[in-house]
Amino acid sequence: MFVSPAFAQDAPTGQADGEAVVGSGETVVGSEEVVTGTEVAHDGHAKAAFPPFETQTFPSQILWLAITFGLFYVFLKRVALPRLAGILEVRRDRIAGDLDQAARLKQEADEAIAAYEQGLADARKKASQIGQKARDGAKAEADAERKRIEAALDTKLAAAEARIADIKASAMKDVGAIAEETAGAIVQALIGDPVAQGDVSAAVRAASK
Repeated sequence: MFVSPAFAQDAPTGQADGEAVVGSGETVVGSEEVVTGTEVAHDGHAKAAFPPFETQTFPSQILWLAITFGLFYVFLKRVALPRLAGILEVRRDRIAGDLDQAARLKQEADEAIAAYEQGLADARKKASQIGQKARDGAKAEADAERKRIEAALDTKLAAAEARIADIKASAMKDVGAIAEETAGAIVQALIGDPVAQGDVSAAVRAASK
């Protein structure tokens, strides 16, 4: 940047202390002021102001600002923005991949749960079938055992009834013989004469009927 220094003139005779003449005859009063881009010290000597505030350097400042802005724009367009776009693209692809993986894992989990539930239902059904089969088998065995026991009891009952019938027949036979003997003895005692055995047997049989 180009800076044009300004020099203060010595104060003419007759002016008060602390006054100075700058440029085209302007008078500056005070300890330190800036007039038309020039600073004046207490001792009356002028010194340069801050360069960006000097109007003489505005064109060069604007030029360098335009050049710097253009270079910064080119840097952003050619370097920074493509890198930033690449980073965003990579992050977007990574997020999309993570979402796809999460969806795939969720689908696999749902399929595993469905398979587990189906297997559990099949196991319950199979267990129910096994239990029903066991109950049917036990019932069949119980029925067969009951029938066997009933058959054995029927056989024993028939044998017992036959034995009872034999015993009854034998007893009745003995009772008949005893009755015939007793009846014959009673009749003989009553009438004093013996009675025929056939007549006594016929009378006993008729009385037993």
